[in-house]
Amino acid sequence: MPLPADTAWFPAKRYGWGWGLPSRREGWLVIAAFLLAHVLLALLTRRNPAAFVAGIIALSTSLIAVCWWKGEAPRWRWGNDE
Repeated sequence: MPLPADTAWFPAKRYGWGWGLPSRREGWLVIAAFLLAHVLLALLTRRNPAAFVAGIIALSTSLIAVCWWKGEAPRWRWGNDE
Protein backbone atom coordinates (compact mmCIF):
# COMPACT_ATOMS: atom_id res chain seq x y z
CA MET A 1 0.00 0.00 0.00
CA PRO A 2 1.56 3.34 -1.03
CA LEU A 3 2.55 5.80 1.67
CA PRO A 4 1.66 9.49 2.07
CA ALA A 5 4.06 11.99 0.52
CA ASP A 6 5.68 13.04 3.82
CA THR A 7 6.81 9.50 4.74
CA ALA A 8 7.38 8.02 1.28
CA TRP A 9 10.89 6.93 0.35
CA PHE A 10 10.14 7.48 -3.33
CA PRO A 11 8.00 10.51 -4.24
CA ALA A 12 5.87 10.46 -7.36
CA LYS A 13 7.25 12.13 -10.46
CA ARG A 14 5.90 15.57 -11.30
CA TYR A 15 5.30 14.62 -14.95
CA GLY A 16 4.35 11.16 -16.15
CA TRP A 17 3.74 7.95 -14.22
CA GLY A 18 5.99 6.41 -11.59
CA TRP A 19 8.52 7.54 -9.02
CA GLY A 20 11.34 10.04 -9.03
CA LEU A 21 14.59 10.09 -7.10
CA PRO A 22 14.42 9.02 -3.47
CA SER A 23 13.56 11.67 -0.89
CA ARG A 24 14.75 9.78 2.19
CA ARG A 25 17.95 8.02 3.19
CA GLU A 26 16.29 4.60 3.09
CA GLY A 27 15.37 5.12 -0.55
CA TRP A 28 18.95 6.00 -1.43
CA LEU A 29 20.13 2.83 0.34
CA VAL A 30 17.70 0.79 -1.76
CA ILE A 31 19.08 2.37 -4.96
CA ALA A 32 22.68 1.76 -3.81
CA ALA A 33 21.89 -1.90 -3.04
CA PHE A 34 20.17 -2.23 -6.44
CA LEU A 35 23.26 -0.90 -8.24
CA LEU A 36 25.64 -3.06 -6.20
CA ALA A 37 23.51 -6.11 -6.97
CA HIS A 38 23.80 -5.30 -10.69
CA VAL A 39 27.59 -5.21 -10.45
CA LEU A 40 27.71 -8.48 -8.52
CA LEU A 41 25.31 -10.10 -10.96
CA ALA A 42 27.48 -9.03 -13.90
CA LEU A 43 30.57 -10.51 -12.24
CA LEU A 44 28.87 -13.77 -11.29
CA THR A 45 27.15 -14.40 -14.63
CA ARG A 46 29.94 -13.29 -16.93
CA ARG A 47 29.66 -16.35 -19.17
CA ASN A 48 25.94 -16.99 -18.90
CA PRO A 49 23.83 -14.31 -20.63
CA ALA A 50 20.53 -16.07 -19.85
CA ALA A 51 21.29 -16.02 -16.12
CA PHE A 52 22.24 -12.34 -16.38
CA VAL A 53 18.94 -11.43 -18.07
CA ALA A 54 16.98 -13.45 -15.51
CA GLY A 55 18.83 -11.69 -12.70
CA ILE A 56 18.17 -8.24 -14.19
CA ILE A 57 14.47 -9.07 -14.45
CA ALA A 58 14.40 -10.25 -10.83
CA LEU A 59 16.27 -7.17 -9.56
CA SER A 60 14.08 -4.78 -11.53
CA THR A 61 10.91 -6.47 -10.30
CA SER A 62 12.20 -6.22 -6.74
CA LEU A 63 12.96 -2.49 -7.12
CA ILE A 64 9.48 -1.83 -8.53
CA ALA A 65 7.93 -3.75 -5.61
CA VAL A 66 9.87 -1.67 -3.05
CA CYS A 67 8.94 1.57 -4.83
CA TRP A 68 5.29 0.54 -4.86
CA TRP A 69 5.41 -0.44 -1.17
CA LYS A 70 7.41 2.53 0.16
CA GLY A 71 6.55 5.21 -2.41
CA GLU A 72 3.68 7.54 -3.15
CA ALA A 73 0.73 6.15 -5.04
CA PRO A 74 1.60 6.11 -8.74
CA ARG A 75 -0.74 7.90 -11.13
CA TRP A 76 -0.41 9.98 -14.26
CA ARG A 77 0.65 13.55 -13.41
CA TRP A 78 0.80 16.73 -15.50
CA GLY A 79 2.95 18.95 -13.30
CA ASN A 80 1.87 20.81 -10.21
CA ASP A 81 -1.78 19.76 -10.19
CA GLU A 82 -2.22 19.79 -6.43
